[in-house]
Amino acid sequence: MPIEPSGRAHPERLAVRVPEHVVYRDFAEQTVALNLHTGRYHGLNETSAEMLEALREAPTVAAAAQRLAPSWDVDPGVLLADLLDLCDGLESRGLIETHVAE
Repeated sequence: MPIEPSGRAHPERLAVRVPEHVVYRDFAEQTVALNLHTGRYHGLNETSAEMLEALREAPTVAAAAQRLAPSWDVDPGVLLADLLDLCDGLESRGLIETHVAE
């Protein structure tokens, strides 16, 4: 399996899941995530919420980027980098877990 310089799996093999101790709720202008282990709330703007939804539904981070790309006017490489940055931020807060896709 290819490993990126960051130490994580290549985006074609990197998958995301939301742990059971995290709940999400959509509101008019943002999505709120609650980490039940820490009791902390985290707000996601509309863009981040849409990215998270794609990450949750797609089998890999690269597939999430492919899903979003047609409706977003952004370079695919930039989109993939943004998704990986979002993963880093959410994972550091315990809001997602990443793993190697089967």
